[in-house]
Amino acid sequence: MARNPICRRIGCYPEYWSFAAQDADPAEALTMNLDEYECIRLIDREGLTQEQCAARMGVARTTVTHIYDSARKKLAVALIDGKPLRISGGHYTLDKQGAEHVIMKGEHQMRIAVTYENGEVFQHFGHTEQFKLYDVEDGVIVRSQIVASNGSGHGLLAGFLKEAGVDALICGGIGMGAQTALAEAGIRLYGGVTGSADEAAKALAEGRLTFDPNARCDHHEHHGGDCGHDHCADHHCHGN
Repeated sequence: MARNPICRRIGCYPEYWSFAAQDADPAEALTMNLDEYECIRLIDREGLTQEQCAARMGVARTTVTHIYDSARKKLAVALIDGKPLRISGGHYTLDKQGAEHVIMKGEHQMRIAVTYENGEVFQHFGHTEQFKLYDVEDGVIVRSQIVASNGSGHGLLAGFLKEAGVDALICGGIGMGAQTALAEAGIRLYGGVTGSADEAAKALAEGRLTFDPNARCDHHEHHGGDCGHDHCADHHCHGN
């Protein structure tokens, strides 16, 4: 019987999740796993050796060689043959994202996060400086806490929310890259919400929140910016 692959540690979620030539056929898209992406990031972007990369990812150097060769092959096909490239899935666990100070939720509780500023739902996900977290049990909010985010960029913020045990996010505008990061993290999205953060969280807990499933962040789209763990050790290892 084949053994399950060892979880590979990745430092953060990507900021950009798909790349395509102008006339590329979406049906021919290649998928680069997040552990493959991490090898490219550490070796080609950060300049680490394969040995250093292996240490960071918590695997053998031979494993890194195999992952790296696979990733480089996909990059070559995408560049030379014009195949679209998307990043998704893989056998990985996310490194700590700065949420160690967050109070743990109860075993049977749902945790809602709201982008937060002065009591209101903050309207630009990728630039939110605070989240308000609400723990819900049997449709009732039993605890809330305000926490500082760990920095701008949807990849970092999605990782932070995942480590904080968030199940659902309420926000205003949000870019497509941020939506992809949240989906990869397993966090349900309720976008396009305005007004009181407390009222929005209460409405979601009671199953009556009005939101926009097609919410977009115009600030993100126009500026091309960044507005938008569970168990393999103590994080979740995602498998394809």
